[in-house]
Amino acid sequence: MSTDHTTASESGTPRGRSIEIDAPPARVWEIVSEVRNAPRWSSQARKVFATTGPTALGTRSFNINRQGPVFWPTTSRVVDFQPERRFANRTGGHGTQWIFELEPTPSGGTRLTERSEPPAALVAAVRRVTAALPGGRGGGRGSSSSSSSSSASGPSATTTASPSGSLRRIKALAEQS
Repeated sequence: MSTDHTTASESGTPRGRSIEIDAPPARVWEIVSEVRNAPRWSSQARKVFATTGPTALGTRSFNINRQGPVFWPTTSRVVDFQPERRFANRTGGHGTQWIFELEPTPSGGTRLTERSEPPAALVAAVRRVTAALPGGRGGGRGSSSSSSSSSASGPSATTTASPSGSLRRIKALAEQS
């Protein structure tokens, strides 16, 4: 069976959050580009078992995640590895890409952007289900007449909210002496 790995951003729905870090891109890269570091900053990753030495393009890993009392396994593969610029991991199962982009700042620090790109097919399926539910945006039973108007919320919105907990933890690690 073929899996569609077209991501939502390729279909026009990027999502992301950024943070300014008072550390050079090389230091931030050390933290985000090594898959085994994820438990140090991720809100869900508890243990990562990589299949190779230092992380590189193609590295695969088996991960144990936790949210509250629930634990679950995932697999992932590094699909983009551009030192000090861009790192992307694609999770097994649903195929969401988790991307970190690093940009040097004029002050010598780093602007780190984190975003997830779920596969376009997954986004489309979620939208179909949501539209069919009462109160959904697609005009299904129970939806309000204003629900079809454009909104800055939902899975297709570009996030400009405060940095995620993961970004704040990466910042703290990178700024340690």
